[in-house]
Amino acid sequence: MMVTAACAPKGNIFMQEWDTPDGTPPFSRITEADYVPAVREGIERQKAEIKAIVENPQAPTFENTIAAYELSGSLLAKVSGVFFNVSESDSSPQMQQIEEEITPLITAAEDAVFMDPAFFDRVKAVYADSASLTREQQMVTKKLYQRFIRNGVALDAAGQARFKEINTRLASLSQQFAKNLLAENNAFRDKIGVTVSAYPSFMSSCEDRAKREAAFRAYSMRGNNGDAADNNAIVLEIMKLRTEQAALLGYPNSASYLLADKMAGNPETVDAFLSKIMAASMRKAKEEIVDMQAVMDADIAAGKLPAGSKIQPWDWFYYAEKVRAAKYDLDEAQTAPYFQIDSVRKGVFYAAEKLYGVKVVEAPDVEVYNPVVKAFRLYDRDGSLLGIFYGDYFSRDTKRGGAWMNNFRDQYVDASGKDVRPIIVNVCNFPPPTQDTPSMLSIDNVQTAFHEFGHALHGFLTRCHYKDVSGTSVARDFVETFSQFNEHWAFQREILSVYAHNCKTGEPIPQELVEKIGNSLKFNQGFMTGELCAASILDMKWHELTAEELAGFTDAQSIRDFEARVCREMGLVEEIIPRYRTTYFNHIFNSGYSAGYYSYLWSEVLDNDAFEYFKEQGLFNPDVALKFRQTFLEKGGSEEPMTLYRSFRGADPDPAALMRARGLE
Repeated sequence: MMVTAACAPKGNIFMQEWDTPDGTPPFSRITEADYVPAVREGIERQKAEIKAIVENPQAPTFENTIAAYELSGSLLAKVSGVFFNVSESDSSPQMQQIEEEITPLITAAEDAVFMDPAFFDRVKAVYADSASLTREQQMVTKKLYQRFIRNGVALDAAGQARFKEINTRLASLSQQFAKNLLAENNAFRDKIGVTVSAYPSFMSSCEDRAKREAAFRAYSMRGNNGDAADNNAIVLEIMKLRTEQAALLGYPNSASYLLADKMAGNPETVDAFLSKIMAASMRKAKEEIVDMQAVMDADIAAGKLPAGSKIQPWDWFYYAEKVRAAKYDLDEAQTAPYFQIDSVRKGVFYAAEKLYGVKVVEAPDVEVYNPVVKAFRLYDRDGSLLGIFYGDYFSRDTKRGGAWMNNFRDQYVDASGKDVRPIIVNVCNFPPPTQDTPSMLSIDNVQTAFHEFGHALHGFLTRCHYKDVSGTSVARDFVETFSQFNEHWAFQREILSVYAHNCKTGEPIPQELVEKIGNSLKFNQGFMTGELCAASILDMKWHELTAEELAGFTDAQSIRDFEARVCREMGLVEEIIPRYRTTYFNHIFNSGYSAGYYSYLWSEVLDNDAFEYFKEQGLFNPDVALKFRQTFLEKGGSEEPMTLYRSFRGADPDPAALMRARGLE
């Protein structure tokens, strides 16, 4: 059946075939005026494509319903892939205004698709008769069917109308949360003199305790200052709407709704999992406080601090670094010259080549969206193209905080049978080089570079047929397994020997320093694990609130009181705060980790258990690496996560693997 598209705006770059290397975005030819018309046109085209599926007189089949849907919306995906990636990493007031306009358009369009009863009837028919499909087709069908159910297709007219209203409002609120946080991050930089991403390094080295306290208070109060960028009211409205939406679908709270399609399955499982980790991490944290207090007492005796001074949250980074230097004779000033950004990137790429046969070659002919971004081509062992990679590593005030991987284009097989290869970006906030100093990374930064490329490898090595299950399109509490697994290679001697050379002398990193790094990786894990686990618990407790409980939250103070109570009940020591407090918890209020921040720890059980298997069989055993690639990285979401894991490991993951890796046993 022929689909008639709406009239395309003339001259819009998104409406044209891109005559660029490997179909990469021609950033210099894209104007801000192109986005909104292209989104509107993309919505209209997909609407026509869905209409053709629904009106097909033939009985529903996988090909004429599910596969047809998978191939729909190509223009909308094309413009969205560019816009949302650029707006997060190279934003501007104009881009923010465009986002405010297109976000509700896209949300409404998605609701129209997933609340269409006629379309759902066809999907339901295929789902009910899916036994003869391939396993990947079954997973694609199941995922699409569940998306309808979870988007309220079974609600009555009034329920659907309210569900749509909530979706639209939530999309707007999430965007405003992120906008406020970007403003707050820039305000922090202006006030303290360092970026948010440089906060740990600053706190580790700043000798002035008053400056550390000022930095801590500015950092921990972002979005919580009663000004134009305050996020408290936004948080309360988001939570009340999420809870109402869950109730419409019959769930007691939003956590139950959000976890129903995850590996964990329900809040009780997550709570029990986190409780054990918190208890172990706090036991270790109390030991760490004793060690730090001893160093502080020496400073008191030397007259540097007044008598009776005790470790406070703003002291932790500083005195932990002193303890690490004493215990392991390791100062990050020693390691930084060996971890210059270009060298680290070389190590990231080399590890991928050694494990999976991936070859990475710089691609100067591929246009980038910012001058500091670099483009690369990835090739498989046989010379075939795996995809295009952008590395965007340095912080700037147009970029949101944190680090992430995303796709400009997904991997899938098109209607002609062509394997469309992905276009993937890693975005980080590493310190940029200056006129006199190259960008040198901390140990944590090095791990982040390997982490994000682990996500990228999941996207590049996928060999799926359908977008909805390709690459990182897996359960939220499974996806971090492969990024965290990739971190294990950062400080392996065989990898370090290739990339860790002093940026001034060219000398390779001394073996003594390698051993110090390895010994120190389990250091400070009471704090590191505790702040991560505390944020995960805070996330869960927000989403476990009922509508009746949330009705009692009326202002910023009620949020602060709630946070304090949750931290007290989880047993968090006063010297530590959650990695993210509510008003700057971007993961759960803007980035899809709602009732899902626990995923990092959950996945860590899997990645550490898998790494133990590698150590047993030989770290660079080619057969094990190939099995890992074929079982996990190639299959994406085309099979249930635990089925894949058991296929690889031959058993369920050992829950104690995380504790062993972090030295918490």
